[in-house]
Amino acid sequence: MAKLAPAAGYGPTSYTDLPAGARRRLLAGSVLRSALTVALLLVVYYGVPLDRQLDGGTWLRFGLGLVVFAVVVAWQVRSITRSIVPRLRAIQAITSGLTLLIVLYAATYCVISINLPDSFSEVLSRTGALYFTVTVFATVGFGDIAPRTDVARVVTMSQMLCGLVALGLVAKVLWGAVELAVRRREVAGSTAPPGVGGATRADPRGRDERSPRAADVE
Repeated sequence: MAKLAPAAGYGPTSYTDLPAGARRRLLAGSVLRSALTVALLLVVYYGVPLDRQLDGGTWLRFGLGLVVFAVVVAWQVRSITRSIVPRLRAIQAITSGLTLLIVLYAATYCVISINLPDSFSEVLSRTGALYFTVTVFATVGFGDIAPRTDVARVVTMSQMLCGLVALGLVAKVLWGAVELAVRRREVAGSTAPPGVGGATRADPRGRDERSPRAADVE
């Protein structure tokens, strides 16, 4: 009795095609990577020196940070379209992207507050700057901390605009990448030969049933 090996290039085409153990490992790995990314960015934020002069170099680093954010989003979109678990990848992308943007703005607010103490209604510590950044992104607006100078207001307005982009355009792009990846998985599954990648075969009694990935052929 000969064994029919899976065709080259075929394999699991979606999250549901994977064994239960593999699905649990993927989910746990996704949660762990997201948590580690957030933790790492926060460690960098609280560890990097922010008591520096507010000059052209500050704005250059701020601009580079926004460029890095755009590159991270583009890389994540590419990864999502090639992944068999696009939804998990999208969650990781949103977590890492938003955390990076929040840390970038919080660090900028902190530098502004140190150099221009009257820029906000109170001098911002690192935690205070992080708190203010999150309230702006969440559009909560408690009012306990408010920008008072033009520099602080301009940066705050740019964060509001970035927040709209991040919650609107970026979310749409990421979800579009998820849908594209899902369609590709469905097409790959429908074109796989019987017994490969979860394809179905006809039952002698006239019904379809799920075939094993490797069928025995006499």
